[in-house]
Amino acid sequence: MKVFMTRSFLFFVFYFLLLQANSQLKDLNGSSPRKRISINDGWRFMRFEKASDTLIYDERPEIFDRNDNKVADTRASESGYVATSQRALKKWILPAANDFIKDPAKHHKRPAGYPGRDFSFVQNNYDDKSWQPVNLPHDWAITGPFYKGDPVIVGGGMGRLPIQGVAWYRRKITLDKGDVGKVIYLDIDGAMSYAMVWCNGILVGGWPYGYNSFRLDLTPYLKPGKDNQLAIRLDNPANSSRWYPGAGLYRNVWITKTDPVHVAQWGTFIKTREVSSSSAIIDLSVQIRNASTKTQHVQAVTEIFLLDTLLENTGKKVAVFARAAANIDAGGKGTIEASVTIDNPLLWGPSPQQKPNMYVAVTRLYVNGKPSDAYKTPFGIRDIKFDPVKGVYVNGSPVRIRGVNQHHDLGALGAAFNVRAAERQLEILQEMGCNAIRLAHNPPAPELLDLTDRMGFLVINEVYDCWEKGKTPLDFHLIFSDWYEADARSFVRRDKNHPSVIAWSFGNEVGEQYTGAEGAVIARKLHDIVKDEDPTRPAAASMNYAKPDMPFAQMTDFISLNYQGEGIRDADAYAHLKGIRTSPLYPAFHEKFPGKLIVSSETASALSTRGTYVFPVTMSISAPVSDTSGGNPVSQFVSAYELYTAQFGSSADKVFAAQDHNPYVAGEFVWSGWDYLGEPTPYYSARSSYSGIIDLAGFKKDRFYLYQSRWKPELPMAHILPHWTWPDRVGKITPVHVFTSGDEAELFLNGKSLGRKKKADYEYRLRWDGVVYKPGELKVITYKNGKQWATDVVKTAGKAAQLQLKADRSNIKDDGNDLSFITVTVLDDQGNSVPYADNTIQFEVSGPGEVVATDNGDPSDLVAFPSKKRKALSGCALVIVKGVNKKGILTVKAISEGLQPASLLIQLR
Repeated sequence: MKVFMTRSFLFFVFYFLLLQANSQLKDLNGSSPRKRISINDGWRFMRFEKASDTLIYDERPEIFDRNDNKVADTRASESGYVATSQRALKKWILPAANDFIKDPAKHHKRPAGYPGRDFSFVQNNYDDKSWQPVNLPHDWAITGPFYKGDPVIVGGGMGRLPIQGVAWYRRKITLDKGDVGKVIYLDIDGAMSYAMVWCNGILVGGWPYGYNSFRLDLTPYLKPGKDNQLAIRLDNPANSSRWYPGAGLYRNVWITKTDPVHVAQWGTFIKTREVSSSSAIIDLSVQIRNASTKTQHVQAVTEIFLLDTLLENTGKKVAVFARAAANIDAGGKGTIEASVTIDNPLLWGPSPQQKPNMYVAVTRLYVNGKPSDAYKTPFGIRDIKFDPVKGVYVNGSPVRIRGVNQHHDLGALGAAFNVRAAERQLEILQEMGCNAIRLAHNPPAPELLDLTDRMGFLVINEVYDCWEKGKTPLDFHLIFSDWYEADARSFVRRDKNHPSVIAWSFGNEVGEQYTGAEGAVIARKLHDIVKDEDPTRPAAASMNYAKPDMPFAQMTDFISLNYQGEGIRDADAYAHLKGIRTSPLYPAFHEKFPGKLIVSSETASALSTRGTYVFPVTMSISAPVSDTSGGNPVSQFVSAYELYTAQFGSSADKVFAAQDHNPYVAGEFVWSGWDYLGEPTPYYSARSSYSGIIDLAGFKKDRFYLYQSRWKPELPMAHILPHWTWPDRVGKITPVHVFTSGDEAELFLNGKSLGRKKKADYEYRLRWDGVVYKPGELKVITYKNGKQWATDVVKTAGKAAQLQLKADRSNIKDDGNDLSFITVTVLDDQGNSVPYADNTIQFEVSGPGEVVATDNGDPSDLVAFPSKKRKALSGCALVIVKGVNKKGILTVKAISEGLQPASLLIQLR
């Protein structure tokens, strides 16, 4: 009887604890045994620019051709492997991949020994006071200076910035007495590249691919109650990327402390099924790690709460999963699964058609009735279907993909991730009507997917730009065979609970498209890995060469085409060019794969420099840029008439027509949404791309309005190009084009009608190609269904007389991370923008803040981004400012010789 009462009492205590957990959501970083602590501050940094140390990951092949001025669709054919030398540390790094290698027989065993232990930088007593103090995220290369001329060690392809070399980061971490018995992890969201980590002089592990997030277990190497030394070595080779990769610890870094029994890394998976407005079934899988020395009986309780629009918990509990339990062996892992039905769920869907409602599942673990872990999993409830004829359906409604490709850099801020900078990019894209992002060509910062969840973007998440066949001499192909499974699994496992992610891409324009059955075998292997991690989403690789009758195309769940839908080099204007030549292939793929959805994962690759126009203007709807047509090799400008493209590309007009002729195509991802650092086709002496709809500084090119006219047909809008200030073109033909969501327009020059025109079928702009320039006012009145719709006016500006400042936000946090993006515009004395102005502008900040960077969107401008002086491009420039951990008011001032200065106030809170 006594034993029975004791057990009853224990059960009551345990049940009471569960009731407490179910009744109140506690702060997971407060009361929970799990602590996640940012260690972004207080690092010391040192870079070897020319010399290096001897602690190499592996040997690399010798480079004989450093030319990076190659057409982007050049066949991937690089190969170069060397035997691993005795001095290579790869054998100690590979075990970090084991959690993501499914077959235990293939797990890597850590060799004996302590490589690098005698190297001074890893030792606790090394004096690093002379090293540069930095806070993370940190991109060592973005401050420049730019490399100019040729040959240089880093050319235009990688952004002409000093990304190359070995660098070290050092920081001490202190363990509290309460950390005894805890498991301590180092979580690195991104390190570029070949990261190797020492703790107290012992090599812990690392991860070579610079875009993957990874975790290392520091527990065996730490000394409780003492300062513990972290030393991280990065090695960034030149000729390792087709674009600017950034450099350094460029994403967030964390210490995670847990009890021995805890939710494993990215260990939850939430699936939604039978979704409707009245109910949805939520399936939960929780993987639990038992790092203790004995078998543990673990109980799990999971509650679901509603999140608000900022992804903050509302405290409104909507469901509780049934309690689940499992016995987990010492040093092992186990999985607990449960399901629950939610009535009247608030569904996640893309903006603006639907609302991106979000929930959070809070999982609590108990061992012997004692709390052991608490883990948050944000998620959304939605139903996604890929229909091969009707396109993408979200929650039963068709959603046309109006997407863009985005590289990972943030312009003048480089690769160092900043939430506000990324949010600004997405806000401007949404203003254009964009509802989808393809992440080109690598896993993003985790916070970017938090933003796409919150803002309601559809996302194709991508992991590789190459496989075994490389595109540059030292890119990922050198380590693909060792790391492809771990990189692919960790990529999916990290991001699979984000509702914005609707599909996976496991390759972009890979060289294996050319190798027939051999390449298809690798594609199938990667496809199956991705689907093993997540069977709920389709997976594909983007094809710019593989044709419908090739085995490669059979290895994907949907057809992901780069440029092939509208055709590559198939129009008359492209006939003289060498390279891939493909007729429009939408019909052929649709006929061969009638059960697969088709989406254009890259379209257009149109080129332009904001506000610059080159004459004469092609009469074609699409033409390749050259030094004699659309391009100016002296200024390195490309005409903003938005008709000129890369050699393999097409204008927006041509792409629109191809998709409208083939309405079963689900939509497009334009190359690209924003200009990005590196790959400056067609002028590789420049620093950044020309392909963005929005320039590197965040200013809208004329093309922005062409896409807006198509993607937001309900918005009354009209846009005239070019500007109308041409003192050297009086009496010369200066074509006028109009972008409008209307269907008809009448153009007036100084009040005189130049004719009324109506869009024909498969026509997306209205052109008056014979207009003779006269100073004055150009005005367009547009119509829709016979009724006046929208107007636009451009006027001839006078001489530059004054500056104007305008901030995207005049009230920001003082935390050193929040930013204000301020546009300076050169005006005449009547307040008109001076579209040709290139005045040099000096920026000054007073108060508790500073200038972070300046820019103007000019791909050829090689002035370092931190400079407080910047020439305007087409009358505009940008200054980015931040606060420095003190409330107050910033005064930002812009000065230019001969012009009236301007100033504005930024409130820090």
